[in-house]
Amino acid sequence: MSRLAGLRVVVAGAGAVGSTVAFGLQAQGARVVLVDPATLGDNASGVAAGMLAPAFEAVLDPASQGHYPLLKAARDAWPALAEAAGLADLLERSGALWVDAEGALEAMRTRLGSVGVAAERLSAAEAGRLSPGVDAPAGAVLAPDDWRIEPLEALRALRTAFVARGGQARSASVTTIGNGEAVLADGERLAADAVILCTGLAPAGMAKLPGVLARLEPIKGQIVRFDGAGPTGGPAVRAPGLYVAPQSSGPAVGATMEAGRADRSVEPEAVERLAGLAAGLFPGLRGARASGAAGVRAGSPDGLPLVGRTKEGPWLALGARRNGWLLAPLVAQILADLLAGDDAGPFADRFDPTRFI
Repeated sequence: MSRLAGLRVVVAGAGAVGSTVAFGLQAQGARVVLVDPATLGDNASGVAAGMLAPAFEAVLDPASQGHYPLLKAARDAWPALAEAAGLADLLERSGALWVDAEGALEAMRTRLGSVGVAAERLSAAEAGRLSPGVDAPAGAVLAPDDWRIEPLEALRALRTAFVARGGQARSASVTTIGNGEAVLADGERLAADAVILCTGLAPAGMAKLPGVLARLEPIKGQIVRFDGAGPTGGPAVRAPGLYVAPQSSGPAVGATMEAGRADRSVEPEAVERLAGLAAGLFPGLRGARASGAAGVRAGSPDGLPLVGRTKEGPWLALGARRNGWLLAPLVAQILADLLAGDDAGPFADRFDPTRFI
């Protein structure tokens, strides 16, 4: 019998983290209801490139510096999730390239090596074979640790696998938590031994929110998608101020990080700038049709998510900054262990929401 058999759980928020948590708990015997008022993918996880990038996140994002072992452990949890949820065909393990001027390439290889990444210097010809169409006259640095996944397809596959295992989904939001139940905006009452908030930021319209959620900051991110042009496979390609993440329908290019902003407006100047940078890296994108999208993420003061139970009662799995896809399976494992009363591993304390209280 599963260690979570019979446990009644409501998961609020169906992005990368919420969908993975719901699937993981359902697979271990819990009775899970996944609640989200938005359509599938209409969230920060859908407006994303799906990069599972412990190496470059650890050296490029100041909030992730020093976190490489943790981020690598999260990435290492992905193959098991992909196999269990039917995502194996969506998991791209071809690494990521850094393209830059000659001297800067060696500096990046050294930076990656300093955090434990076995990066490899490539010639221009080798870079072109891995990523056809890239303009990399000085060559590139390959970080094989960095993978990626297609966000919208992954969200669909997770939902399908969750429902196939008996999970239930509701198009609604949670308004009240307490007395062993979650009350939805449409009036439905769901019996719950645990309610887990996976909403990124604090959920709107909910009464009596845990106080620690006030420590989260909104971060607006804008990306550009090219439809039918540019790389559709192979490694993600990064350059100063830019990434190009191949996807089957055309690459995702980004991204902005605008701390303190919670609007989802798409700004033409941001689209133009990102599209221009992408065309400099992939000349074949010049003149191609580009469209923008914006999402809002949440970040904590130390850049790590809040995962665990709050003193007010609700459980949290949110605030993953720009690493929701990368961290999702590790977060799901930690929550399952905590709910089962088991040892949650070496990273649980670093995610504990009470660290800010």
